[in-house]
Amino acid sequence: MANVKSIRDLDVADKTALVRVDYNVPFRPGSTDISDDSRIRASLPTLRHLQERGCRIIVCSHLGRPKGRVVESLRMAPASRRLSELLGTPVGQARQCVGEDEVTAAAASLAPGGVLALENLRFHPGEEGNDPEFARGLAALAEIYINDAFGAAHRAHASTAAVARLLPSAAGFLMERELQFLGDALDAPERPFAAVLGGAKVSDKIGVLENLIGKVDLLIIGGGMAATFIKAQGHSVGDSLVEDDRLAFARRIMDTDQRGYANILIPDDVIVAD
Repeated sequence: MANVKSIRDLDVADKTALVRVDYNVPFRPGSTDISDDSRIRASLPTLRHLQERGCRIIVCSHLGRPKGRVVESLRMAPASRRLSELLGTPVGQARQCVGEDEVTAAAASLAPGGVLALENLRFHPGEEGNDPEFARGLAALAEIYINDAFGAAHRAHASTAAVARLLPSAAGFLMERELQFLGDALDAPERPFAAVLGGAKVSDKIGVLENLIGKVDLLIIGGGMAATFIKAQGHSVGDSLVEDDRLAFARRIMDTDQRGYANILIPDDVIVAD
């Protein structure tokens, strides 16, 4: 944490803060009811810290994979309603994230401690493209930037990378806690030391895998990315998502396993379902 500025290090009093959160929450099938609000709850300490100091708050997040277009079922309104309930304070919901007079006016009209939620960042193609112009639009809404989206911080997107270079920036309490935990775990882990990795894509985890392989006693590969490793072992995976251009990498990681750096567990059994 020595090289990461904390929210504690920023003068936030009477400022407007753009807070990147991770509200990529799951919903009950066929409804707008959030089935697990833990990611929203995790952001509350940072938001309350800002509110207590009279900071005006603009929260922004992605939801799902709309791929740069508006998808009605992926609007942020349900997450904003739940945030309002948990904070016990009104949360305004913008219909856009940048480029509209409505968004600028809503941000400018915030009272101290007020909260405005921007629309799904991934509705705009500039988010995943780390577009400087899109980042400037986000930065223009605020005076400081807080990143509390640990689950999205590894991606070089406009709201996590480009905007951080445009405003005084710091880590929120969730980000700070997770970085501290990771630092302690990697620098002086208790043994046996295991790591569990999931998600859809091996390519998103290459740097993590290469860093961990020589440090952990056990590496467990799950989630969708396991299909790439299973295919690399020579098995058929049907229509499962596979990154064929990462098969050689998966074999190399498993060859490393053979040299005794770590035990790697790949699923033995799978269930095929919609």
